Amino acid sequence: MDRQAIGKEAERNAETWLTAQGLHLIQRNLRCRLGEIDLIMADGQHLVFIEVRHRKHSLYGGAAVSVDWRKQRKLLQAARFFLAGNPGWAKHPCRFDVIAFEGNNEPLWYRNAFQN
Repeated sequence: MDRQAIGKEAERNAETWLTAQGLHLIQRNLRCRLGEIDLIMADGQHLVFIEVRHRKHSLYGGAAVSVDWRKQRKLLQAARFFLAGNPGWAKHPCRFDVIAFEGNNEPLWYRNAFQN
């Protein structure tokens, strides 16, 4: 499989896994000129913006570490774009989570992975 196909599979697996954890899908693959968000889900009253990362191994810090400050900035900008277009969600508390797949292991869920 090519890199893009592996990424899409990881996103589908993350969505399935998070749904089993009780989250509800709002939107997948939000794209705008400011950035992209893999999954937007509801966790109770929280609106959760989720970045999904997959790495074959943890060399160079692994999947979660790859969500650096540049990627975080893009996620924040894309989240603002979503909230501007969906004002009903603007009153809900928001958080940014990372789902990291390394090798063939179960996903690692980093809730509230970073703050704005």
